[in-house]
Amino acid sequence: MEQSEGGGPRRQLAEKIAGEITLSDSPGETLRKWRTDFEITQTELATELDVSSSVISDYESGRRESPGIAIVRRIVTALLDIDERRGGDRIRRYGRVLSAGFQSDVVRDLREYSTPVSIERLYETIGAEEIVAGDRAEVTGHTIINSVEAIRHLSSEEFFRLYGQSTSRALIFTEITRGESPLVALRVVNPTPNAVIFHGIERDNLWEHAPELARVDGISLAICGGDINDVEAALGTLP
Repeated sequence: MEQSEGGGPRRQLAEKIAGEITLSDSPGETLRKWRTDFEITQTELATELDVSSSVISDYESGRRESPGIAIVRRIVTALLDIDERRGGDRIRRYGRVLSAGFQSDVVRDLREYSTPVSIERLYETIGAEEIVAGDRAEVTGHTIINSVEAIRHLSSEEFFRLYGQSTSRALIFTEITRGESPLVALRVVNPTPNAVIFHGIERDNLWEHAPELARVDGISLAICGGDINDVEAALGTLP
């Protein structure tokens, strides 16, 4: 990447984004995925690149020929520059995940709170509905985990390390169908998290044995909906 990429998480994230776009069978869709993940509009990106919004739209829709390496470099640099001007939230998030030894495809976000947060406040913050009350009242951090990617890519040792990272965390699982796999996996993890939240699942679709397993392990179990970007942004307001 260009010299402005520097080192550390920014450079690693730049290489990851550029590689995914360049190697993708649908580079326009991959570009759109990263742009929306950064919460950057087509207009904002176009302004940063000094092009019209229709150029970005055409790339993302496939109406325009796939961008070459030089253009991809400019696009990636623009995304990261915009993020840095906003405070660098996405770059910091990626850095936290990397420092914990995981890939961003598996762990979307990982953060420690400056002070303990009550589980009640956590649920209120993200609009979660508690299914089972746990034995513990507070959490000191959260980890957002893509359950499908975790199953696909983590070794048994990595699985154990991720799920049992801290007894006082909230584990938020995305890409959930019924919630069976995470709760079964947590049965063999010690320590267990204080709270487990399933994102994007309706109460009626929850695995019938999920509440029972949560009670046995003393875990607070909840579900929440909404866009995952909004959930993450809400979590960012916690101390």
